[in-house]
Amino acid sequence: MLHNAIERPGEISHIVWDWNGTLLNDNHANLAAVNRVCAEFGRDPVDLEYWRAKFRRPLLACYEELLGRPFTEAEWERVNTAYDSHYLDLLPSCDLAEGVIDVLTSWPATGRTQSLLSMAGHDHLVPLIAERGLSDHFTRIDGRRRDTVHDSKAEHLVEHLRVQDIDPATVVLIGDIDDDGHAAVEAGTRAILVASGLMSRDRLEATGHPVVDSVTEAVALLRG
Repeated sequence: MLHNAIERPGEISHIVWDWNGTLLNDNHANLAAVNRVCAEFGRDPVDLEYWRAKFRRPLLACYEELLGRPFTEAEWERVNTAYDSHYLDLLPSCDLAEGVIDVLTSWPATGRTQSLLSMAGHDHLVPLIAERGLSDHFTRIDGRRRDTVHDSKAEHLVEHLRVQDIDPATVVLIGDIDDDGHAAVEAGTRAILVASGLMSRDRLEATGHPVVDSVTEAVALLRG
């Protein structure tokens, strides 16, 4: 598959948007939170290029590789607490990605629909979207409501579409990491991956899904 093409774009009538790294430009907050974890466990800080080359799900395995050690349950809780507290401190400094308001407004104006699915905690996500005045753009907003065995968006995407009674064949998931592409395959949707988030372009291209530089370019692919 060409990395800048999507097959039969006219069949797509619904977008499922990812949040972090896709609609929200939060790379700096993510990296700072990762480096807070590194400091907590005595590791030197990493730069964004390194983290974009290493970041993956499941998160536990990713962080064990980063810190060079297995975690007890208590230590994994320390990782999450250190990360979450620092990320939340920096969240107000995170802007929407360029072009987000335009695409969220123009897509439904064509008679098509869109929803939001994130691996951020549901109780954190919903008020955040409301505070930014974005809730009305989406038919449904779902964050992570439970942990899954493989720590993947796949099961959440299947449920997200099922409760809306949306045919997966009419859906494209737009996200920023390879797990978004994996989830799309598992759920029977298509995917477009945006190389502006937490994963390097070459890793995204290795999935075989179309890869673009911005959400504006992603939606442009769907117009044929």
